[in-house]
Amino acid sequence: VHGANCETDRIPAWIRRVVQDPVTHDFAGQLWFPDKKFSWTDDHFNLVQNIKQPIIYECHVGMAQEEEKVGTYLEFADKILPRIKAGGYNAIQLMAIMEHPYYGSFGYHVSNFFCPSSRFGTPEDLKYLVNKAHSMNITVIMDIVHSHAVKNMAEGLNKFDGSDDQYFHPGPKGYHEGWDSKLFNYGKWEVKKFLLSNVRYWLEEFHFDGYRFDGITSMLYFHHGSTSFDHYDKYFKAGVDWDAVTYMQLANEVIHRFKQHSISIAEDVSGMPGLCRTVEEGGFGFDYRLAMGIPDYWIKTLKEKQDEEWNIYEMWEVLNNRRYKEKTIGYAESHDQALVGDKTIAFWLMDKEMYFHMKVDDANLVIDRGIALHKLLRLFTISLGGEGYLTFIGNEFGHPEWVDFPRLGNNWSHQYARRQWSLADNVQLKYKYLGRFDKAMINVVYDNNILSSANATNLHMDAANKVIIYEKNHLIFIFNFSTGNSVFGYQFYVPQKGIYRIILNSDNKEFGGFGRVDDAIDYPTGQDQRLSIYLTNRTALVMKKI
Repeated sequence: VHGANCETDRIPAWIRRVVQDPVTHDFAGQLWFPDKKFSWTDDHFNLVQNIKQPIIYECHVGMAQEEEKVGTYLEFADKILPRIKAGGYNAIQLMAIMEHPYYGSFGYHVSNFFCPSSRFGTPEDLKYLVNKAHSMNITVIMDIVHSHAVKNMAEGLNKFDGSDDQYFHPGPKGYHEGWDSKLFNYGKWEVKKFLLSNVRYWLEEFHFDGYRFDGITSMLYFHHGSTSFDHYDKYFKAGVDWDAVTYMQLANEVIHRFKQHSISIAEDVSGMPGLCRTVEEGGFGFDYRLAMGIPDYWIKTLKEKQDEEWNIYEMWEVLNNRRYKEKTIGYAESHDQALVGDKTIAFWLMDKEMYFHMKVDDANLVIDRGIALHKLLRLFTISLGGEGYLTFIGNEFGHPEWVDFPRLGNNWSHQYARRQWSLADNVQLKYKYLGRFDKAMINVVYDNNILSSANATNLHMDAANKVIIYEKNHLIFIFNFSTGNSVFGYQFYVPQKGIYRIILNSDNKEFGGFGRVDDAIDYPTGQDQRLSIYLTNRTALVMKKI
């Protein structure tokens, strides 16, 4: 490239494949001409129903295998997709697809925007993965990173023509100190063309069904979200990058015009109004926004409060607090909570006891509490937290420990950058209970259209016994968060007279509970339209009128 006072060799910005030399570790563009064009067989895949109730499995191809290595697209397609399908999930969200030079960045320091990462296989291997997912009626969402780019000059776009403002803002404005990366200038026509072409490219070339847009808070504001959003002025006055706002509106237009039935999800911590309203209404055009406050709330609660201090009114408010007519993806935890330095919910609940007391015949109070609350928090979240749901790979069965990619500080180890499926498969271990409950929970939620139905109606709040009861789409959800209060003949009002039956019971022995409630009993309402049940502590029940 002959540019501003320099002449350098650069990897083309629009290159479609980049490979790393195994000896020198240098990256180079590669012209890719496969012997045989990939033959798609997904013409009949219809994601309309899936995007009405997205139940998303967030995953990373490289760390999805049990072996201490980098997994491949083919291994993921053949070994992991069947697990996801069996678990009841109807969508996957693939992280780290766009090429990135540093594996440990979790894919967020992108260098080559049109290249599927070659460390996982060839472009045809990725197409095979997507095609197979579609054959299993699984929607494929890509984690797209347009909020920043790697600062590396050898691999990426930084100083591509010798200047620092070809793609990015010049000077400090174009550098994100927290992320150590470069920031796009969305006001430039050439930048918009580059990024919008990228949006269409992945949909067209690889048949992705939509995107999760990473880190858009940084895009929205020149301060990148480093302030408290305590007034609406902060959303619409000084500090807002209106060029970025326009870019996101255009990106959503491209997505939905090119692929009418598609899905776009916004990751924003600021609570920007209108993210999920149409462009015609003055919104951004996203279909869903991530409910980022929910996992923060659960982790804060587990870190700072004893079980006896949990506030059921606060829990109800947090899970139902979202903007009017803006659809939300609720989740108890994602990859953010799994990273080294934090803990998953399972590890916050059970910690080191997971190393010693997860055998089915090993009674342990810490494990009993952890398994019970793990189930309650997930059911509470999926039924109240939004119009969609997400979990991170392995967390559904309580995967222990954390995620730590190979790096100098851990001697380039893959020990914590993998998923130990054998824990869930081992019938002698208690992980199976959490996996079974997760599947049963998803089936109940999906079969009864809980995510796509109207908001829940609160029927009963009992702070003394920490009981919350609500109705959603004719199902009755009953939660007892008490540490020890099990109540015989617990009575509560229901909206419809009739006979009710338990269709999900977290205390079932099949799910690692104690089997204190008989699922086979029918429960008729009394003349006062009240049900009477045995409500055991740390238990969630779902009842349905028969």
